[in-house]
Amino acid sequence: MAKKDETTPAQESAEDAAGAKVEEPKGPWWREVTQPFVDVVRAPRALWGVNLSYWLEGLVYFGVLGYLAMYFNQYVGMDDSWAGYMTGTLTWGITFAMFLFGGLADKWGVRVALVAALALMLLGRGLLALGPTVGLGPDGPWSPVHFTALAGILFVVLGYGMYQPAAYAAVRQFSTPKTAGMGYAMLYALMNLGGWIPTFFPPIRKAIGISGTYWVFTGLTMLGLLFTAMILTRKVAERAIADAKAAKEKEGGGKKDEGKEAKKEPAAAAGSGVWNWLKNHPLADGKFAFFIFALIPVQTLFAHNWLTLPMYVERAYRGTWIGANFEVATNFNPLLIFVFVPVIAALTQKRKVYNLMIVGTAVMAAPTFLLALGPSPYTLGAYLVLMTIGEAIWQPRFLQYAAEIAPEGRTGAYMGVAQFPWFLTKMITSFYSGWFLANYCPEEGVMATESMWLIYGLIAMSSTALLIVARPWLGKDFKEKS
Repeated sequence: MAKKDETTPAQESAEDAAGAKVEEPKGPWWREVTQPFVDVVRAPRALWGVNLSYWLEGLVYFGVLGYLAMYFNQYVGMDDSWAGYMTGTLTWGITFAMFLFGGLADKWGVRVALVAALALMLLGRGLLALGPTVGLGPDGPWSPVHFTALAGILFVVLGYGMYQPAAYAAVRQFSTPKTAGMGYAMLYALMNLGGWIPTFFPPIRKAIGISGTYWVFTGLTMLGLLFTAMILTRKVAERAIADAKAAKEKEGGGKKDEGKEAKKEPAAAAGSGVWNWLKNHPLADGKFAFFIFALIPVQTLFAHNWLTLPMYVERAYRGTWIGANFEVATNFNPLLIFVFVPVIAALTQKRKVYNLMIVGTAVMAAPTFLLALGPSPYTLGAYLVLMTIGEAIWQPRFLQYAAEIAPEGRTGAYMGVAQFPWFLTKMITSFYSGWFLANYCPEEGVMATESMWLIYGLIAMSSTALLIVARPWLGKDFKEKS
């Protein structure tokens, strides 16, 4: 993905937009780390309208997800396998919805898409909280409480299918070449900062239960909707787009950017038939498709953060403070991501991106073998820290790559397409995670969690192996396309 001069996607994007060579940062390393934060703070009001909502959405999304399998155990009366299927339905359903509806932000405008998405998610989370509150269940699969929960999941899926692509499209529209790179990274980091806040929810959960906590998350969704509608007004959005366009032209990027898009648009416009549409689809590029599908094994660790980790910590550490307050462990990753992503992005900006993908996936996957040593606060803590460092190395760069390669006006659609392997990851992992919990980490009975994590570690490491093997074939062309 990196060019031969070893610039990063953020630098290359700025070079394309500015029509001039990007100078390497000068001064001490700490200035390279702090300057992007200064740029983001000075970002337009419209961008902060997106950032605040995204932070709250991170809190709610990770909060709901961390309890969801337990919700289906406790309130719907499902076993671990069924609970895994239902949790997976929410997560892979969201990604599938992005694949279908990601382009709506390009048609409706990012403001309308964001408001509509948050309204749908508000309705869905209210339904999830409603079933147990009115006394439905637990009557098992296909009961009234199950159908109520499924309706809630459907609305959340539809809303989130528009929400994330619209947010990334907004960053592209509202930012300048100077702020774009860190704008993407900070969007990812802010959501994860919100995802850390449920660490403080054990007292709430113990006082009002998971269903009561879901009402709290519903209220926070309403707050995010109000923030977006009030801060990101139509006038503010239009002004931000105009200002960003003027800044690009002032920096000399207008002509080059227009020429760049002019080359891409005919290919998209030529796709009037099914064959042309398929031929010009991003997945028609074999090397790009191989790259994103090779990441599926390591991405299973993301899915285990909500499919496996909450119940693993609650059960394997039962009788300890960690087990009683499992949110502290299961929500530690988002806090670390908020800290590590901007810092690592700044410190590694002169490295080849393909090499970072190999290193990042290896650093993310290898610590899983620490959990194969058995339950211990030390191995659990080391796993969470090292796994998150690996994630911070490669994940934001992939997200930015998907957004930046899109032609003008198709950012949302490309973000949706790039999520397709992630959809498969969530679906596949949800099919077996419950079975592994029931057999290796059951609610009652003999545990063999070491074997479970050994298998998961071997699966995750296969991504690194695939990237290494494909490097002679994939690396050079992939760098040129960045």
